[in-house]
Amino acid sequence: VCLRAEAGPARRPEVHSLRGNGWKIRNGNGSVSAEAAVPGSAHTALLSAGTIQDPYYRFNDHVYRWIALDNWTYSRTFTLPSDVSKWKKVNLVCDGLDTVATILINNITVGTSNNMFSRYTFDATDVIRERNFIEVRFLSAVSYAAQQSAQHSKYPVPPACPPVQQRGECHVNFIRKEQCSFSWDWGPSFPTQGIWKDIRIEMYDICHLTYLTATTIYDEKTRAWSVEAESFFDVVFPKPIEGELMVNIPTLQTQQSYKIILENREDSRSKVKLDINQDASVDLWWPNGHGNQTGYNMTVTFTISREHYIEKSIMIYFRTVELIQEAVSGSPGLSFYFKINGVPIFLK
Repeated sequence: VCLRAEAGPARRPEVHSLRGNGWKIRNGNGSVSAEAAVPGSAHTALLSAGTIQDPYYRFNDHVYRWIALDNWTYSRTFTLPSDVSKWKKVNLVCDGLDTVATILINNITVGTSNNMFSRYTFDATDVIRERNFIEVRFLSAVSYAAQQSAQHSKYPVPPACPPVQQRGECHVNFIRKEQCSFSWDWGPSFPTQGIWKDIRIEMYDICHLTYLTATTIYDEKTRAWSVEAESFFDVVFPKPIEGELMVNIPTLQTQQSYKIILENREDSRSKVKLDINQDASVDLWWPNGHGNQTGYNMTVTFTISREHYIEKSIMIYFRTVELIQEAVSGSPGLSFYFKINGVPIFLK
């Protein structure tokens, strides 16, 4: 038994972004505080507030090392519609937290993070209210990396520290964070803490399109492009859902609909193939300095009933990538270079 497209009207999911101004930061003992914006970091907030000067000037990377050694907390209040308690599912979605943090809403922990590159989704259904207070309590990445290293004794993980000339931090290989933030041979050490991507509240009753990805494919034989679009859903309805998935790339005059069924689970997904209109001219993406980085807006719409539909858009790019490994005259080894759109490109 499925929830079908004729099932009748239902509320569309709502999204409330928490990015922008309205945030505050404070250090571990509360002696330093400032207004903050998201996306951002403790360094950018302190710079905007005039607490610190240009961190790239002379030896300021070393002078401001105290920022990375402290623990910083982001906080703010936010208001939601008065009927928030009627939603079946309410999530806090964090696209990018840098890096080790504990997240609280209304003084209740809803989740933790330890990976700068992961998108985190925390169930806040039972703690959310009309008026809310959120805290993101970051732990110093330098301290966390040192703790993780100290707990690992089975074998050494080199290098323990960067060259002394870099004035960098140690044990960066024990944390899932931008590695150059602990210093590199071309840059200073700024192990930042902060909310570096979007953060938002998502509310829904039946299901929600949580994530969308696309892969562009070129067929050498037909000289035609296609797109493999994969949509990820969180289905909270107790039964499978039947509906229509429409993929649209307006600039390329390409649109196609598909009948799909979603199972009742958090990671329900649908993968479809969309053939690009061969009468449309596709502009390729090129590396910087070799051409334009043309992108196209692709929108996926999932319709369950006439009034209940979910929509999400992403930018997609068309290019081919080949790794060329061929015999090299006078050498026992093979070549190793890339062709982008059939053209050899020197990568550096």
